[in-house]
Amino acid sequence: MLKSKSSSSERHWGRKAIASCVSALALAASACSGQGGEEDSSSAPQEPESYGYFGYQVNSRLATTNAGTSFGDATSAGLLSTRLYPGLFVPGPSGELIPNADLVETEELPPVAGSDQRSVQLTLEEDAVFSDGTPVTCDDYFLAYVAGTHPAEFASHMPLMNDIADFSCEPQSKTFTLTFNKDQGQRWRHMFGAGTVMPAHALAKKSELSIEELNAALTVEDMQALAPVAKEWRYGFSVAEDQLDPELQVSFGPYVIDKVGDEGEIILKANEKYFGDAPVEDHVVVWPSEADAQKLADKGALRVVDAASENPDWLDSTKDEAGESPYEVTPMVGELTDTLTLAEAGVFAEPWARESFAACVDQQAVAQASSAASGVEVPPVYLRTVSATNPVAGSLEKVGKDHQGTDLAKAGDLNGTTIKVGYLGPDKRYAAMVEQLRASCEPAGITIEDASAEFMSQHYLEMDPETWAPTVAAFLGPVDPQTEYSTVESSMKNSAELKKTEEALWKDVPSIPLSAQPRVFLVRRDVEGVLPYTGVSGIGWNMDRWHSTAPTDKE
Repeated sequence: MLKSKSSSSERHWGRKAIASCVSALALAASACSGQGGEEDSSSAPQEPESYGYFGYQVNSRLATTNAGTSFGDATSAGLLSTRLYPGLFVPGPSGELIPNADLVETEELPPVAGSDQRSVQLTLEEDAVFSDGTPVTCDDYFLAYVAGTHPAEFASHMPLMNDIADFSCEPQSKTFTLTFNKDQGQRWRHMFGAGTVMPAHALAKKSELSIEELNAALTVEDMQALAPVAKEWRYGFSVAEDQLDPELQVSFGPYVIDKVGDEGEIILKANEKYFGDAPVEDHVVVWPSEADAQKLADKGALRVVDAASENPDWLDSTKDEAGESPYEVTPMVGELTDTLTLAEAGVFAEPWARESFAACVDQQAVAQASSAASGVEVPPVYLRTVSATNPVAGSLEKVGKDHQGTDLAKAGDLNGTTIKVGYLGPDKRYAAMVEQLRASCEPAGITIEDASAEFMSQHYLEMDPETWAPTVAAFLGPVDPQTEYSTVESSMKNSAELKKTEEALWKDVPSIPLSAQPRVFLVRRDVEGVLPYTGVSGIGWNMDRWHSTAPTDKE
């Protein structure tokens, strides 16, 4: 199939701000239930329902459950969606990917006679259904594939989808086959990750299409017919309180969204239609990074935290007289790489410009700025296809050494140029990294402008049809080295091929790796089942197995 790489004509994520509100008085609550009375008038305000459940705070904004959009990718939507829309594969005990046995069986097929293309057959479990009872079928994966290969129309970010040459799917079938382009598809296990496969039937209904009409449009890639679907796919999975759409937010994971709380928290409840083991906790509340962690900890509502720093301000207040905190703190060097992704138009339209910019970027200094802001020592990164934590990175060290330090003479080719660096803000750590970029590039006559914004994503690297230029020249955000570029699997046996890929990427410079992503996990000592993980799903990859031995109190 033809893969579209056209520019975007839509620029903004249409999320409204979540309105704040105060807790209802007991008098008001009783009045609503028809049980009012004079004695009720002196009742204390009720605690929000959210405080009574198992609480998990993520180090990101909660904006959407669709991690396949560029905005979902920027906001780390996979942290929320991992047990709503599970991936085909899940992390194994040593970080390896293993098939999600509750969902799918996979089989690599032998090549067809005379063909050098590899194929994979995937069979979804017969009992796999969405929370509304509709079966999970290949239609859902077909939609994800088409969305991923048409980023302009869907505002998607799923680069590996371009490896697929043919997607064989009989409508409403449980079995489908992926055939890959020549010499591609080696990283197929990383496709269709957490939060990237959304309910095709619900999107069809929302767009006033039958599932048959949707499949027909997907098959011929009729973007005009798919326009309403693309719009709903992009915007419809917002978790803003006034935008949550229960008809679209139908899950096929162990949890489903129950409601959005007054402070932007997402209350998850057990999915009664889930076809695997029921979650241990009936409810889990996912709190956004901007929620008041101090208050949540004081209320006993904070069990697991994905924190921005090793020693958050509120942690000391939880310590007892002996100086012991109920939280165990685990700092980690993450699997994701903080990366500058460069626009393919504007100032970076030509490779020489991208090379010149890379010459003023001091990864070591940027990594130090990130480490200082987080309290976690992270290394600089010079590779794009493997994580800094992967053992194979050591065998590619020479590629990185060739790009260490700065070359201000070469960077001087961009003397007088202003480069806007966008990132999802506000973010103190990213702000510090951009400030270090400014200091490194300024001697070469390059001005770095901090262009952070509330709805920033890689989508803003696309050509703006009104200005015929990208909104930003570079986007700073976490990148999964396993899914950003098509190449062989990250293993020692493939080190020679990975070296060739890395050298080619340094010639083209589509992006500039900076440093490993710092991660800090805080887990209460009375919580069981938590296994830290630093991939796109984060520590919540198995949240359905979490259990608190000291139950929270509901007032």
